[in-house]
Amino acid sequence: QGLGTISDAPDFDPSADAETLYNAMKGIGSDKEAILDLVTSRSNAQRQEVISAYKSNYGKDLIDDLKYELTGKFERLIVSLMRTRAQHDAKEIHDAIKGAGTNERCLIEVLASRTNQQIHDMVAAYKDAYGGNMEEDVITDTSGHFKKMLVVLLQGTRDESGVVDADLVEQDAQDLYAAGEEQWGTDEAKFIMILGNRSVTHLRMVFDAYEKIAEKSIEDSIKSELSGDFERLMLAVVQCIRSVPMFFAKRLYKSMKGLGTADNTLIRIMISRSEIDMLDIRECFRLSYEKSLYNMIKDDTSGDYKRTLLNLCGGDDDLAGEFFPEAAQIAYKMWELSAMTKVQLRPTVRPASNFDPAADAQALRKAMKGFGTDEDAIIDIVAQRSNAQRQEIRQAFKSLLGRDLMKDLKSELSKNLERLIIALMLTPAEFDAKMMRKAMEGAGTDEHALIEILVSRSNEQIQAMNAAYQEGYKKPLEEAIQSDTSGHFCRILVSLVQGAREEGPADNERANVDAQELADACNADSDDMEMKFMSILCTRSFPHLRKVFQEFVRYTNKDIEQIIKKEMSGDVKNAFYAIVRSVKNQPSYFADRLYKAMKGLGTDDRALIRIMVSRSEIDLFNIRKEFKETHDASLHEFIQGDTSGDYRKTLLLLCGGED
Repeated sequence: QGLGTISDAPDFDPSADAETLYNAMKGIGSDKEAILDLVTSRSNAQRQEVISAYKSNYGKDLIDDLKYELTGKFERLIVSLMRTRAQHDAKEIHDAIKGAGTNERCLIEVLASRTNQQIHDMVAAYKDAYGGNMEEDVITDTSGHFKKMLVVLLQGTRDESGVVDADLVEQDAQDLYAAGEEQWGTDEAKFIMILGNRSVTHLRMVFDAYEKIAEKSIEDSIKSELSGDFERLMLAVVQCIRSVPMFFAKRLYKSMKGLGTADNTLIRIMISRSEIDMLDIRECFRLSYEKSLYNMIKDDTSGDYKRTLLNLCGGDDDLAGEFFPEAAQIAYKMWELSAMTKVQLRPTVRPASNFDPAADAQALRKAMKGFGTDEDAIIDIVAQRSNAQRQEIRQAFKSLLGRDLMKDLKSELSKNLERLIIALMLTPAEFDAKMMRKAMEGAGTDEHALIEILVSRSNEQIQAMNAAYQEGYKKPLEEAIQSDTSGHFCRILVSLVQGAREEGPADNERANVDAQELADACNADSDDMEMKFMSILCTRSFPHLRKVFQEFVRYTNKDIEQIIKKEMSGDVKNAFYAIVRSVKNQPSYFADRLYKAMKGLGTDDRALIRIMVSRSEIDLFNIRKEFKETHDASLHEFIQGDTSGDYRKTLLLLCGGED
């Protein structure tokens, strides 16, 4: 295949290389550049010959010398490059299970992604290096279904014949459905047997058949049926069946994102894939994230360690190039999956049972009467009632006490806690209207807020917001938008604020025409392109757009997201990008917005409040799951670390769980 970035060096002379390395380490200090340039420009097989030549010529062990001369992550990386692939895998497994604690993620990554031959070689190398039996050591160190699946994978007996039996495909899909979604409790053994033994081609067809039966992806079923390390392992196996390069692109992204870098993961993947499929991994990375793998490594590491990793990565991918066939297929499949999946939206805030608005109103009054304020009492009531219930409390407060609850809350609370509690007390339409107003008042405009609200609300919600805006601020929202924004961006917002997006399923024939028109528009000048995008992206239903974006991949061999990033700029780009992200997976779009609101210096509290409040009764549970999936940390942890006091307490109640 030749999709690695490292291959055999031509005119290779192991003796000369051994001498170069010997001279680079001679005397005081070492010439690290000479070492890293040589090591990363030879294949693994050639490095083994250099090790032999070094011993023959100098009577010393090259790996020992390198360990002595180099330090830190750079040393780990260079020394790991010198080991054979099987030795490196064996060492990773050994390190993952020896000593206190087990690195389950390493076990999962290695065992889910290796071929039968690679597993057999690794098991042999393990015995050779440590005298033990890998299977026995893994069994000692793990338990339950997680252990059983690891043992199955360690056999290295997955069917690699490539023969597919259509009846068996159908049978396996039915069996998986019966083992999970169809019954109380899960028959894990079925999952283990089928996912651990069937061939890749066969399983890809099983997953397609499964989606038709279950109306959700096999991944979604695994997430709801299994848990813990077993769930993580099965998801990894499924991801590797679908696409090994995509699996590694995701692991690499997680290893560098968020706080600190998981260097062991980064080193392990860059080394083990450099001669196999690094180009495909780069391609999948580009498809999934906003920057190239090269730039991510460049921003996240430093020194000789960075230079070595960049050599292994190969090049920086221009974000606009066309896909390799493999990535185009993945992109096409991703849209198809997004179209097939019926997502069960789940809130985190539900109506309270045994609700008594009069009692709540009295309790709130008591919490605010006299000196001091009982914030806890206020938070416990407000954050644990549905919005409809809060409106009843507002009314009861006025009927029973002749007072305005909003005014009382404003005078008793302050800062972010006040903003959050008031946000919860407003009706959704009032709150949306207020957020639109806040985004436009004063000197600057918060374009991101305008985009997020208008892109993610239903027609009904937009119409209610328009009415609330008119009521509250005595002018039409559309007028406010026109006086605050300009150009194509203004037109996009005006189009969205009509709340007239089509509703209903995809029309396949029309989706093909739309996709073709978008594809043609990519060759027009930017004005025409933006208008054409607007006429389709701002008016068609989400299910229809999924189909359009899927067919767009077929016509152009590019993903619509990348075209938008490359060809457009500023607010127009951000608006179209938000539409595409919402169409693809709205909870994931919100998870990303929450992440951006909290990461880095300072917190964008307005965005944090806006999303937590407006999604708490719709899909905040799904957003939490997406957050965890993408950022390897839970939303709960982020809020915990980024906010404080009663404000934090209220946000965590809305968040509703730790994941």
